[in-house]
Amino acid sequence: MISQIAGRIAQRTGAGLLIDVHGLCYEVLIPAAILQALDGQVGDDGTIRLYTFHYHHVEPSRAIPMLIGFTHEIEREFFERFITVSGVGPKAALRAISQPIPLIARAIDDGDIEFLRRLPGIGPQRAKEIVAKLQGKVGKYGLLQTPTAGGGLPAADLDVADEALAILLQLQYRPSEAKTMVQQARQRLPGATTAEELLNEVYRQRAVARVG
Repeated sequence: MISQIAGRIAQRTGAGLLIDVHGLCYEVLIPAAILQALDGQVGDDGTIRLYTFHYHHVEPSRAIPMLIGFTHEIEREFFERFITVSGVGPKAALRAISQPIPLIARAIDDGDIEFLRRLPGIGPQRAKEIVAKLQGKVGKYGLLQTPTAGGGLPAADLDVADEALAILLQLQYRPSEAKTMVQQARQRLPGATTAEELLNEVYRQRAVARVG
C-alpha cells in the first residue's frame, strides 16, 4: 500500500498531479477543494509530499490501481470516514469534496442537508445518509484551517489531552489558543477517553460561539 508520496511535480492535470519520483511518474488524483489550495504546499524546487489513499478501481475484467492525494493526514482520515457511508465509494468521495473539508464536516454536524446535497454526485437521499452515519463524529475535521504538510499523528501512548493539543497544533492553531481549547473541553467532558472526543467537544463549543 502506498500511504505517502514525495517527488517533483511533472505535470498538473484537471484532476490532480503527475509526480516524478526518481524517474517514475505517478498519477495522483486530488479532490477539487484541496487541489485549489495546493500551491502553498509546493516547495521552491517544485517538490511536494502528499498523503495518499491507495485503492483498486474495479472494472469488468480488470482492477486499476488508483492514488488519491491529500496535503494533510487528517484530510485523508476524513476521506476514509466519508467513504464508510453506504454508496459513497472512493470515486464518489473524490468528486464530492469540491468544498473545503471543514465546511463539509460542519454541514454534517449541523445536519445541513441543503449544503450536502449540492456537492457533486450526492443529492438529497445520499445527503441524509451521510448525516445519519456521520453526524456527531466529524467535529475535529471542522477545526481544520489550512492544508499543511505536517508529520504524522502523535504516538498512541500520549495522554488524550496532549494528543488533542498536538492535533490542534497540526491544524495551525496558536499554542496558547489550542491549550485553552483543550483545557476547557477537558473541564466540560472530564470522562473523555480519546482525543477525538475532546476535539468533537472543542468543535461543538466553537459552533455554539459562532451561533451566539
